[in-house]
Parts: sequence; C-alpha cells; structure tokens
Amino acid sequence: MRVYLPGTIGMLRRLVADGRLQPPGGTGFALTPALRESYVSGDTEELEYAALLDAARASLRLIGAAEDDAKELPRRVVISVDVDNATPRPDLDAPVVKLSGPIGYADVAAVHVDAEEAEEAVRAAARVIDAADLGDPDAEFVLGEAEDHELAWYAPQELPFLLDLL
Repeated sequence: MRVYLPGTIGMLRRLVADGRLQPPGGTGFALTPALRESYVSGDTEELEYAALLDAARASLRLIGAAEDDAKELPRRVVISVDVDNATPRPDLDAPVVKLSGPIGYADVAAVHVDAEEAEEAVRAAARVIDAADLGDPDAEFVLGEAEDHELAWYAPQELPFLLDLL
C-alpha cells in the first residue's frame, strides 16, 4: 500500500542517517476504502493526491511543534512509502492509517518537499493550523497561502543530495 507520511527536514535527516524512521504516532495517510467512499468521483491518482495533501497538512503540525528548534526548516515534507503494515483507521479520518513499526529507507518511493520560497507561508500556516481546522476564516486564508505552494518531488536516491543543499 502506498502511504504518505507527514514529516520534517529533521526527520528526513534521521531517515538518511539511520536508514529507518518511526513515523510520529505511527500515523500516515493513504487511499483507504473510507477515503474512496467519501468522494463522489475521482480516479486512483486523484484520491492518492488527496491523501498526500492531508499528509502535507499534518506536516504543518510537526513543523509547529518544532518551532523552537532553530535548525528545523519550515518546509512541509511528505514521505511516500510502499508498505504492507498499514491498517486503516476511519475512526480518526477517512485517509488515516496506522503503521505497526518503523519504515526503512528501502520502503521510500518518493519524497515531497517545499521549495525555499514557501518557507514564510509554511511558517505562518504552522502557527494557525489548529484555528484553520476549527473554521477561523483568517487562519484558513493563511493556510491556503501555504497550500498554494506545490511540493517538489524527489527520488529516494536524491535525498542525501537534497539535504546537503539545505
């Protein structure tokens, strides 16, 4: 199953250094039966993209939690992995899955990361993500500014080079 894991640049560094990573709370996002049922239409690619965007939004929470870490860059990160140990959790939300253990570097199919020009919008969105989820229109606008930035795609073998450039 393709699972989209929310992350941070620091998590990517740990993945490269250790060759494995335990996703926070074991939580990921995927095209689950519940997600498919929640959409009137859409092909597999569109629904997987919706799961990826949910992971990117969850990345904002991780960035917000690491706000005091000066080494943590404010860039959304989504790690796409192919795993067999994901269990759907529709009680949490339609695309949510739980992983039973860490992911290995070999499980990584791709990595999606914000470009430098998104940093200010991502930093602002990380501060208001909870308010946006609760319906605050000003916070939703700020969140939209960050989500207007497309995530760049990287192959797993490019990850060490990407991290060297940051």
